[in-house]
Amino acid sequence: MKNRLKVLRAERDWTQAQLAVELEVSRQTVNAIEKGKFDPSLPLAFKVARLFDMAIEDIFQYSTKS
Repeated sequence: MKNRLKVLRAERDWTQAQLAVELEVSRQTVNAIEKGKFDPSLPLAFKVARLFDMAIEDIFQYSTKS
């Protein structure tokens, strides 16, 4: 799944650790999501969307490519 998490985080000058605290996950989880190695659960995706005040679809896009 493609996502804009790294761009959105960078726009706010947040580190992965800072975003992880906001989302109540590990920094490693944030890193894995940003690299497309881990797809967030639906509750986590909603949490990300609320944090950035965006629709889930504006942050995460389904991709058939790995």
